[in-house]
Amino acid sequence: MELTLDRLTKQFGARIAVDRVSATLTPGVIGLLGANGAGKTTLMRMVCDVLRPTGGQILLDGRDTTDMGDEYRALLGYLPQDFGYYPDFTALDFMRYMATLKGFGKRDGRERSIRLLEEVGLAGDARRKIKTFSGGMKQRLGIAQAMINDPQILVLDEPTAGLDPKERVRFRNLIASFAQDKIVILSTHIVSDVEFIANRILVMRLGSFVMDGSLQQIVAQAAGKVWECHTDARRADAMVAGMSTANVRYAGDGHAVVRVVADERPMEDAVAVDPTLEDLYLLVFSDLATDGRA
Repeated sequence: MELTLDRLTKQFGARIAVDRVSATLTPGVIGLLGANGAGKTTLMRMVCDVLRPTGGQILLDGRDTTDMGDEYRALLGYLPQDFGYYPDFTALDFMRYMATLKGFGKRDGRERSIRLLEEVGLAGDARRKIKTFSGGMKQRLGIAQAMINDPQILVLDEPTAGLDPKERVRFRNLIASFAQDKIVILSTHIVSDVEFIANRILVMRLGSFVMDGSLQQIVAQAAGKVWECHTDARRADAMVAGMSTANVRYAGDGHAVVRVVADERPMEDAVAVDPTLEDLYLLVFSDLATDGRA
């Protein structure tokens, strides 16, 4: 199975949210990494046939997905950033409702609903009303409903928002298992979401793909641009204020170690260190804190 994005473009008035992106996606977890406003959500909505492109096309095994219509949509599972639910439904009722919408019979829909609620850790809360759920529980329910039809293409937009560390681990294990023979597109600005499970990472900036490769290939592009600087606490504060810093550790004796992402050595005795995906993220997006693109 191949999902091809061919010069895909979306424009809102004079603003270009997605700018002629192209990629061929195959089964596995594809991490779509970018700052808030990079165009990820707009791209995901086009992939899920919620938005029509301004230009370009999406092909599934060579067929235009627009022409496929319901046939294509039946293969999709989608978790938007804010998924809709009925607050007075129980979790099980909501899942059974979603199963019915996807064409499951009563018995099959109930069995699949119960199994998915178990997989996301909500089996014990299946008969509670959704309005009583915490944010993390609602998000886990959203992940379950996106998988109700055993989709061939699963699109998850910021899926771990509101999840605690234990829930994130459960989510990563679930998705890694699910994606063995399916295309999973995981859109996020949270580095750890893709660092451990993505087979491939697409880095999106200002509506375009700027990097594409495995974790190792992506991280390698920050080689020689990550530095550890041993300095005093006052200078460390100045470095944090004026440079792209990944972290700083203050010692009790007034000294500090600052990890800096920069093209040039930030101070004479700075030592080059191995980069991480978080370092790469800072290198690409440190200037976009106020960007407001879709």
